[in-house]
Amino acid sequence: MNDSTMKKVIDTIGIKARRASQLLVDTKQSSIDACLREMAALIDNNKSTLLHANKKDIAAARLKKIPDAMIERLTLTDKTFTSIKKGLSEVAAQKSLVGSFFEERTRPNGLHICKMHVPIGVIAIIYESRPNVTVDAAAICLKSRNSVILRGGSEAIHSNTALAALFSQACKNTGLSKDVVQLIPTTERTAIDLLLKQVDTIDLVIPRGGEGLIRTVVEKSHIPVIKHYKGVCHVYISKKANIQKAISIIINAKTQRPSVCNAMETLLLDKSLSNASKKRIVDAMIEKGVVLFGDNDSRLLSRSIKKASEADWYAEYLDLRCAIKIVDGVKGAIEHINKYGSHHTDTIVTESKAEGDAFIVGVDSSSVMVNASTRFADGGEYGLGAEIGISTDKLHSRGPMGVADLTTYKWVVRGNGQIRN
Repeated sequence: MNDSTMKKVIDTIGIKARRASQLLVDTKQSSIDACLREMAALIDNNKSTLLHANKKDIAAARLKKIPDAMIERLTLTDKTFTSIKKGLSEVAAQKSLVGSFFEERTRPNGLHICKMHVPIGVIAIIYESRPNVTVDAAAICLKSRNSVILRGGSEAIHSNTALAALFSQACKNTGLSKDVVQLIPTTERTAIDLLLKQVDTIDLVIPRGGEGLIRTVVEKSHIPVIKHYKGVCHVYISKKANIQKAISIIINAKTQRPSVCNAMETLLLDKSLSNASKKRIVDAMIEKGVVLFGDNDSRLLSRSIKKASEADWYAEYLDLRCAIKIVDGVKGAIEHINKYGSHHTDTIVTESKAEGDAFIVGVDSSSVMVNASTRFADGGEYGLGAEIGISTDKLHSRGPMGVADLTTYKWVVRGNGQIRN
């Protein structure tokens, strides 16, 4: 596809998305919910087609020698389908904020002033690997009455195309515009460059994927972007921790699914923990196949711990590697996390409420946890049904983003002929 043709394709998609978003403003909520339920039914009825498309992507990925962690994200399974349908059902069951009023007040001159929740408009999602994002993103955008333009990675083109086509069919079957959900039909990188210049038709861009993709989008976009660059998540074990509880949390946070952004990447141990407790923790991780990179103090706990470099404290490994460091109390943990972390998700394990409260106040991250695995930093686990992504920004949204996070507001003023003196 030459540049001129590509521009026409992207321009047309943007115009259709804008029109579709305008139609959604007056669409009944019952029609939107019916569409989400119809999509769940279509997934059930078209599993063989979806799996066939997914097998094409997996075969191509193996030929390109794509890492196993990425292939794992790419693969559709019965568990994936169950999760997708559960997310659709939960999103459909949620109450939408769109059209509701808040911060209402009546001024001394009689003017009634309030804010009204409204959709953002047209949202572009640029993502890698995971085909389930195609459905999750479309569902959340639709529920919040936004139209969506999807641009998945080349490694999942067949899977994404099949899923997006089903969603468009669900829209059509329930009386909505099929242009509410559109997928960029090419894997050429110039499509992204053109998409990021669609300031007249796209209101927000959300990238999901590796740090390289996200930085490229931020650098090139002419449109506002919500993102997180990487997930350097920490678990800090206090001297007041229950060690058995700590080991369970650590193993889950690191090994349950190491390839995702909410997996633990750095373990912090309080220097006041007994050596016996520290060794129990280290031995439990090594037994699970975790390769540890530590500071001088932590390396005294096991010969298996390799020497950490400064880069290891910033590292998002996304595999069974983990940094480990001995820190001086809660204050030391907070200082380390705020210096080296990515403002994603960080946990303290302690039986002290005071320590937990200090950690919550001191750590500057989008999710701060006490006595829980970092793996819970997820829209589904937070009760959002699904998520459009995780934001480590401080404006407009932070943490796992659901339906409410894809709305903005406008001021509504009702008067009775008042004029300003």
